[in-house]
Amino acid sequence: MGRVVVMDHPLISHKIGRIRKKETGTKEFRETISEIAMLLCYEATRNLELQDVEIETPICKTVVKELSGKKLAIVPILRAGLGMVEGMLAMIPAAKVGHIGLYRDPETLKPVEYYCKLPADCGERQVFVVDPMFATGGSAIAAVDLLKEHGCKKLCFLCVIAAPEGVEAFTKAHPDVDLYIGAMDDHLNDHGYIVPGLGDAGDRIFGTK
Repeated sequence: MGRVVVMDHPLISHKIGRIRKKETGTKEFRETISEIAMLLCYEATRNLELQDVEIETPICKTVVKELSGKKLAIVPILRAGLGMVEGMLAMIPAAKVGHIGLYRDPETLKPVEYYCKLPADCGERQVFVVDPMFATGGSAIAAVDLLKEHGCKKLCFLCVIAAPEGVEAFTKAHPDVDLYIGAMDDHLNDHGYIVPGLGDAGDRIFGTK
């Protein structure tokens, strides 16, 4: 069974508080999203497998721990997910990056796929799917559906803010996928926006509001 992990780290709480403020500008918003992604990545990689490797220090030979296999991938959901990639790569720079393009139909609130480009060996990698906002869960479910169709078996999802409705829908659709959440908000409003939320993450990251 997948785990739902809601962060309780003071740094994450503080940084999420900063990006919630409507007066926070694009530069600070973008930088802070990246910092939050780094902290989420730190937690989400806690269970990666390690192997023993013999090395030589300036003093003597010794055995150290290294990541086993080192096959990792980051897949942002376009476009807001791009804001989390730099922070993730700062923590796991050898990871390959794929992209999934989804937009939410304003009438049905259902996700529509318009782009998918993944590493050729994605099915062999531990895949971290990233998107700052986890509202209805529709885009997250569709993205993971797509990745599973491409043979991905080891998946986890990272988001900054989630609504309970989306988390419930996602865990029913993909009970085998771990979900890491920066903050769990109260509910979705009639337009499918997270309350209290922080507005449209894509617009705030790229300055297009």
